[in-house]
Amino acid sequence: MSELVDVSPFAQVEELKDLPGHVVLADVRWYLDGRSGRAAYEGGHLPGAVFVDLDRWLSGRATPEGGRNPFPSPEVFTEGMRALGINDTDIVVAYDDQGGVIAARLVWMLRSTGRRAAILDGGLAAYVEAHPGSLTVVEPAPADADFSVRPWPAEALAAADEAAGPDDLAVDARNRDRFAGAQDPVDPRPGHVPGAVNVPCRENLDDRGRLLPVQQIRDNFAAAGVDQDSSPKVVSYCGSGVTACHNLLALEYAGLRSGRLFVGGWSAYSRDGSRPVETGPAR
Repeated sequence: MSELVDVSPFAQVEELKDLPGHVVLADVRWYLDGRSGRAAYEGGHLPGAVFVDLDRWLSGRATPEGGRNPFPSPEVFTEGMRALGINDTDIVVAYDDQGGVIAARLVWMLRSTGRRAAILDGGLAAYVEAHPGSLTVVEPAPADADFSVRPWPAEALAAADEAAGPDDLAVDARNRDRFAGAQDPVDPRPGHVPGAVNVPCRENLDDRGRLLPVQQIRDNFAAAGVDQDSSPKVVSYCGSGVTACHNLLALEYAGLRSGRLFVGGWSAYSRDGSRPVETGPAR
């Protein structure tokens, strides 16, 4: 088989038809407040899109050590992708209705295990803008799929002690109020990892939920001390390893240095009362 052509971590609506391979659209709507992503999908989704249940296929069982959304086993992830008809050689373009910050979880999991995947820039709204009246309630029939079991890459993941370590720079993707400790609706202690910097992933998007120009993304990271010449290794985290993936993909897209994902995020770190916590805005 010929070598597969790589794809950018972000895809534009108008580029979908030109991507170099079979494209699978994946609806990854999920809400921190408990609303049903499945219900949103059933109310209308992109033609041909499959629904990827983040709680079932992209997360394992919550634990104090692993946080609210730890990775599932590679076997469970593989089972889910096969059930949705996704093959190793497909290009998965994932979307949501939050600028891609949720869909990023699936995209990062696929790319980190050697598959081709991208966030649909602007998500559901961008597609509807380009194709008015295109949403459907028809769910595609499942198809047989060849999706192999691959381990999560240890070199792309970080533990809690590494997120707070002297050789790493923890980059918190949460909104600024949660980073500062003003409020935390879901985790036991407010604040952030000591020494962390704050690059809210949603601030890499414009008011329509589209990715900012590359230079603005670079400027956002540079303002927090992250650039191509940064000596510390980036460890990206958020509440539970979902939106932190968006920052990692934005770093790649902007041509900056790669980073590792602390999957457990604040939901794991803050549950250990022996770990120090900082509050207040980013310095």
